[in-house]
Amino acid sequence: MLSRIAESLFWIGRYVERSDGTARILDVHLQLLLEDPWIDEDTACRSLLSVMGSTYTPDAELTREDVMTILGFDREHSASIGFAIEAARENARRAREIVSTELWECLNHTNAKMPKRVDANKAHDFFRWVRERAALAIGIIESATTHDEAWQFFTLGRSIERADMTARLLATRTITEASGPSWTTILRSCGAYEAYLRTYRGVPSTLNAAEFLLTDRLFPRSVLFSASRAIESLREIDPAAGRAGVSDEAQRLIGQVRSELEYRSVSELLDNLPEHMENVQAVMSAASDAIRLKFFPTSAVPVWIGENS
Repeated sequence: MLSRIAESLFWIGRYVERSDGTARILDVHLQLLLEDPWIDEDTACRSLLSVMGSTYTPDAELTREDVMTILGFDREHSASIGFAIEAARENARRAREIVSTELWECLNHTNAKMPKRVDANKAHDFFRWVRERAALAIGIIESATTHDEAWQFFTLGRSIERADMTARLLATRTITEASGPSWTTILRSCGAYEAYLRTYRGVPSTLNAAEFLLTDRLFPRSVLFSASRAIESLREIDPAAGRAGVSDEAQRLIGQVRSELEYRSVSELLDNLPEHMENVQAVMSAASDAIRLKFFPTSAVPVWIGENS
């Protein structure tokens, strides 16, 4: 497979998952602000922008509407839903010979229908639309794509982005720590609430909810599940393995996160949750860079070798 095609598939996976994850995080954030009227809106909004990796720091006070504009509709802002949807469509165009017609039409239609703004009272409906469009794109790939190398690159991108987004979602918990029902809200935003109830059969507690979203081996949005799936995809793409340790940098980095989640107690992780979630985000970013250097060497310069060399 050409490296440019593999790279486009990897980023389609990441951007589709990013649009879904950003919609979920914004939905949670706005819900938490409504639940707790004592939260300082400007501080909470700036914290959210920081969690999402945004460097936008205006002097004026920030409101929920400002955050919706920046992280929802600003196509020039790399952390926004609009940017992710447009970038997924552009990568599908570059890999058109591999991407199915059904997936291309799905991404193209989503990009065309992406609104420029939404009224505050319709924000939840907009987030639901984004999640449904992302689920449709993922469903097309899962049900109508051969699980070959192309599928593995798409799944690898999704898994890395999902681990990152779940970590960011958990980091928003610290923005409004005093908000009582926020763990329930976060579980609902992940589509995890009913699965949580079937597993724990009780009202969400801090320990159990964090355990479910961090270390559950069966729930597909947990950080541990996503990290494990990324490692599986890397091994399928490049099955060669030496006798000593792991030589692949991306596998090594993600494997360290997986091991820490598996062998640390949840109470230890909760003691400094923001630091652990920042570490997950940093590792996923470093792993993405390692994957780019190994599989998508765009900066490689052709070297001509003479006949007598």
